[in-house]
Amino acid sequence: MYTLLANFSFLEMWYVTSTVPSMLASFLSETKTISFMGCFLQFYFFFSMGTTETFFLSAMAFDRYLAICRPLHYPTVMTVQRCIRMGACCWLCGFSCFLLPVYLISQLPFCGLNTIDHFLCDPGPLMKLSCVPAPATEITCAVFNSVLIFSTFVFITSSYTLVIRVVLRVPSAEGWRKAFSTCGSHLAVVSLFYGSIMVMYVSPTAGNPAGIQKIVTLFYSVMTPLFSPLIYSLRNKEMKEVLRRLFRIMISGQGQPLKH
Repeated sequence: MYTLLANFSFLEMWYVTSTVPSMLASFLSETKTISFMGCFLQFYFFFSMGTTETFFLSAMAFDRYLAICRPLHYPTVMTVQRCIRMGACCWLCGFSCFLLPVYLISQLPFCGLNTIDHFLCDPGPLMKLSCVPAPATEITCAVFNSVLIFSTFVFITSSYTLVIRVVLRVPSAEGWRKAFSTCGSHLAVVSLFYGSIMVMYVSPTAGNPAGIQKIVTLFYSVMTPLFSPLIYSLRNKEMKEVLRRLFRIMISGQGQPLKH
């Protein structure tokens, strides 16, 4: 679990780095421009790391399935070497998948003002800048996104369906608590990440105004990586105790009179 978490944390840091520095630079700059090459490099790295995140979330779901449903086999199945191979496979597949969409969109003819109404180079706004309609490229990207998102999401939900079936057979409340402690953090991150990318790239609301698309993109590209360390830290007993003390101080402080 910790081998996968280390890879996931490293991925989240670079995931944010691919967009936030250029976004902050655009806020401070008057020109707010990005080169053609820089735009497509950002497009490739941002979505490659997002794809890698879906693979890591799937690998972590499989890890939790083995830990709860096959606990006696877990030490022999999920060895350190196998975890490293799984992590390497996630990185390799994640950075290989988006080569085709990036290539197809980069071959479109661009003309006019070339103004992207977004804070990153997203495929939707990029394809709108094309001088000619590109239905084949749009359909290819839509099918690619849907297959990628739904295949990994179905794998994760299938893993947790099996986990829930096993947990429901546990007679003690302590067993339920341990199972929830094992899976709760991962489920929270999966819900945040997949909920936002499905709204953006799969649901019919993908045609919403640019403002809504920016908010949704900001949520899964910045807010989810921001909350992930806190969510996973809740497994730590010391972290829980610090939060409890903080809440006690806040609650007790509300009832005390102000001093001049």
